[in-house]
Amino acid sequence: MKQELRRAKIAGVGSFAPENTLTNYDLEEMVDTSDEWITTRTGIKERRIAKEDVTTSDLAYEASKRALKHAGLKAEDLDLILVATATPDHIAFPSTACILQDKLGVKGIPAFDLAAACSGFVYGISVATQYIETGAYDNILVVGAETLSKIINWEDRGTCVLFGDGAGAAVLSPTQSGGILSTTIGADGSQNDVLIVRGGGSKQPFSQQIIDEGLHYVEMEGSPVFKFAVRILGKAAKEALKLADLERDDIDYLIPHQANIRIVDAAAKRLKLNKDQIYVNLDKYGNTSAASIPLALDEAVRSGKITSGDIVVLVGFGAGLTWGASVIEWS
Repeated sequence: MKQELRRAKIAGVGSFAPENTLTNYDLEEMVDTSDEWITTRTGIKERRIAKEDVTTSDLAYEASKRALKHAGLKAEDLDLILVATATPDHIAFPSTACILQDKLGVKGIPAFDLAAACSGFVYGISVATQYIETGAYDNILVVGAETLSKIINWEDRGTCVLFGDGAGAAVLSPTQSGGILSTTIGADGSQNDVLIVRGGGSKQPFSQQIIDEGLHYVEMEGSPVFKFAVRILGKAAKEALKLADLERDDIDYLIPHQANIRIVDAAAKRLKLNKDQIYVNLDKYGNTSAASIPLALDEAVRSGKITSGDIVVLVGFGAGLTWGASVIEWS
């Protein structure tokens, strides 16, 4: 008897961003920069900033509720919770996924975090897909959530203009047709220090000196990160397409990591896509790291830009350095 093909599909999506908006004009009052400088070099016009008492799990919870509703499921239907984040509620433990599990009101199911920075959501899709395809689990919640504003040096104009807070979530469930056709992920640890938060881990534990020297903030070497991103986005997308036995011409929609409009434009050029085939919302949210792809995906779906049967490519890169891409036949 022939065994039926079991794939994973994205059954529902949801997102959430804080109400508080920080514009480029606001940043002009804080650091030596300008709206023109930021917009020209990044494409970002504003970003959302969480209140001081709001945590990453709070944002994840709001996005998760929306994704579950979109999927027509309840939290009790979940078999696993994965949270991709670079800004967990707690530096060591418990995981943000476990805190989210409690907020959703479910007990017993496994929950854990993934640390792949801006590539985290695609890494989560990769992990969840394996569990579903093997039949281990049926319904998996994958969340990308960040409160990057809490680890930004607001006196460093090179980084404070780039990042924002937000969350995006997807519920993955089994399907016999369409769904997630392929996923590829990778890393190059030799460049681990070009995008880094040096303080707070076992190498440089928190101390007054760490705080005084600002080592608990994001540090980035812009040039190597930019060069890596421009190269890897197109390469990862092509690799995922090859695994799905598809070509560039088959792409209906590209959802890239929302880091910088110049990086997005370079990826589009390499993939020979026009602007109508790419969803961009970084002008409103900035770089929300692991949240950027699911946040953009949710907006694209709810706006009707992505419809059933479309071939959608998710592609991202991040600290590590990491990358990942996934090809989905939307259903």
